Amino acid sequence: MTSRHPFRRLFRHLCTDRATVRRTFPQKSLERIETLIAAGESEHRGQLRFAVEAALPFGRVLHGTQPRERALEVFGSLGVWDTAENCGVLVYLLLADRDVEIVADRGIHARVGTEAWEKVCRTMEKAFRNGKFGEGVEAGLAEINALLVRHFPREGRPAGNELSDRPVLL
Repeated sequence: MTSRHPFRRLFRHLCTDRATVRRTFPQKSLERIETLIAAGESEHRGQLRFAVEAALPFGRVLHGTQPRERALEVFGSLGVWDTAENCGVLVYLLLADRDVEIVADRGIHARVGTEAWEKVCRTMEKAFRNGKFGEGVEAGLAEINALLVRHFPREGRPAGNELSDRPVLL
């Protein structure tokens, strides 16, 4: 959802900071997100992470770094790829662009597919356009948890938590 107007995008990235993230996602909202992740993981074998980044550095915006590219970097840096069953899923929000990207490890992506992830992103971005960030993330996480229950059910295996459920503020 990045702008076709590079100066507008640059301005948004210059004006969006950690304080904006804290206003957009107050502590109670972050706690609800953490609870949703933990509850979902009790029903499926997936490992879910949520990360929100206020904006990209000035040089990265000028260079044309897109949210997907940054999401892939975050996927690696948070170790979402490093799960026993290749079942990590990152939900990455670049707040300045109001763009959400879902990066799923190959074990899950092979079963769920691009179309399903894109549908979840559209659900979330629609809420973001209406200023409902917490609700948008919660709705997206509910959809992701439902997909993971269907494609990666717990099947009587003991619950294991390989990745932290706590949202990451970058």
